[in-house]
Amino acid sequence: MGKPTGFLEYERKDSRAEAPLQRIRHFHEFHTPLTEARQREQGARCMECGVPFCQSGMILNGMVSGCPLNNLVPEWNDLVYNGNWAQAYNRLKKTNSFPEFTSRVCPAPCEAACTCGLNGDPVSIKENERAIIEKAYETGKAVARPPKLRTDKKIAVVGSGPAGLAAADQLNKRGHNVTVFEREDRIGGLLMYGIPNMKLEKTVIDRKIQVMKEEGVSFVTGADIGRNYKVNRLKRDFDCIILACGASNPRDIQVPGRDAEGIYFAVDFLKSTTKSLLNSGLEDGSYISAKDKHVLVIGGGDTGNDCVGTAMRHGCASVTQLEMMPKLPDTRAENNTWPEWPRILKTDYGQEEAAAAFGHDPRMYQTTVKEFIRDESGKVCKAILISLTPQKDPETNRTMMIPAEGSEKEVAADLVLIAAGFLGAEGYVADAFGVELDGRTNVATDGKSYGTNVENIFAAGDMRRGQSLVVWAIKEGREAAKEVDEWLMGYTNLA
Repeated sequence: MGKPTGFLEYERKDSRAEAPLQRIRHFHEFHTPLTEARQREQGARCMECGVPFCQSGMILNGMVSGCPLNNLVPEWNDLVYNGNWAQAYNRLKKTNSFPEFTSRVCPAPCEAACTCGLNGDPVSIKENERAIIEKAYETGKAVARPPKLRTDKKIAVVGSGPAGLAAADQLNKRGHNVTVFEREDRIGGLLMYGIPNMKLEKTVIDRKIQVMKEEGVSFVTGADIGRNYKVNRLKRDFDCIILACGASNPRDIQVPGRDAEGIYFAVDFLKSTTKSLLNSGLEDGSYISAKDKHVLVIGGGDTGNDCVGTAMRHGCASVTQLEMMPKLPDTRAENNTWPEWPRILKTDYGQEEAAAAFGHDPRMYQTTVKEFIRDESGKVCKAILISLTPQKDPETNRTMMIPAEGSEKEVAADLVLIAAGFLGAEGYVADAFGVELDGRTNVATDGKSYGTNVENIFAAGDMRRGQSLVVWAIKEGREAAKEVDEWLMGYTNLA
């Protein structure tokens, strides 16, 4: 695929990012796409390798290698190179329901498994994907295509995140009558309120939702099933139900002073900013503000970085991000060989911005909170940190991070954001539907099946597999749709 000598002739080029100190002045996406000619050169770099690991979606050493959706990457790289954008879009949509989302927020396991990356820079697969889908919208290819025939089957999808939307999109294309229920005031779930605007503009979500509406999918907002909307009503009105409510239980930390004012879960902080931004451009003041505050972010993952980037845009006085694990190496270790996911240091946009503003990387490794200190009014004002030392558990052989006595130190903190991940499905939803949970508090299903212990209720996405990537949620939604279709019709022709 691509130009046979392209990987020798062209260097990798990425879209240009706005300078950190400039982009923290706004909440918009901050990359300028390549020109069409430059993008076609990037498609030319695809090597026509014999085994395209980029599309494999394998699990190697506990980590994904290649695209979980099995995207036909070499095919559409070649089509980009040749300027055949319409066919590139057709091949992309064959496996991916929402390339407009994944091309913005996916960490690109496809690129990590690219053969070109063995001795140089991988192909810019993610940028090629974004170019294809945006070109499709520009040229009128990504328009609504309602099914020509309808069945009499009615399906309720609870949750409008990437898994729920993917399931709804596939089942609607099959001709079933699909209604998506969302407890928030806007459609999108994690995409809408869990990912900041600078990573995913909400107009991108709205654009796709409008297409789905035109194709016949119905959406109901403000429907919190199990609270203000009765489960029996769903069971009465629909032939089957897909639960795609995400892993919505934020992991807490239990240390002295945790009940001080000014300590929030990251998801509440991010959601409040996005909601206020969409409603009033932050003019209503109804968000958790980091302005002029010393911000402490607990958690080193993507959500923690999003908190750092959001705090920078608020105008924080300082920001510190805690990471329990040791700092990763700059290059692959000998036991982390290609095409495994590279366990190397990643400096994301928020960390770049904090470093540019304050002169140093905001991250502190092998560190956690031992205690929060309140002021006289009960608000958090400081945190006592303690260093951690890695030790092997002799029984499990797993690495444990053990507090190092005498390593305590004090830092200013008048806004604390807990970004320590999520534990699983919310109990009231599971109880309302009568579905069983597994040992990790995810909805239990039978092996690779998406069916729950209740006959006509299925589960997909983070609610079933635990906290994961958007690309995995889309995969889960598509696979659940196939199973539901076969359960309803006796066979399926969904891809």
